[in-house]
Amino acid sequence: MTQLRSPAAPHHPAHWTVVCRLDDILPGSGVCARVGQDQVAIFRVAGQVFAVSNRDPFTQANVLSRGLTGSYRTQDGERYKVASPLLKHTFDLQSGVCLSDNSVRLSTWAVKIDEGHVWIGSAD
Repeated sequence: MTQLRSPAAPHHPAHWTVVCRLDDILPGSGVCARVGQDQVAIFRVAGQVFAVSNRDPFTQANVLSRGLTGSYRTQDGERYKVASPLLKHTFDLQSGVCLSDNSVRLSTWAVKIDEGHVWIGSAD
């Protein structure tokens, strides 16, 4: 995990944490960062950045940042997902909902990009 000093950014409220530079995340992949007591999986997919819990709720392993990303279609358009590298359950990257069992959901975090840095806000 990369350690990054917080850039001076007085316009960011205290509940936002800088976790990495956007360029640190290869398109179509994820990284893991610690935000408070949580491990957060951060993905860069199709020009967007998403943040979900790194913990796979089916195995309790912190592995989702190493999962494979992809897309799927709904009546509302294209959405993005990640597949756990262990049991291959897939999760919507925006809502955190498991696509094979909608009673299971990952925590999600707000994300913003500012001056090339990825900022993570409060969990949902």
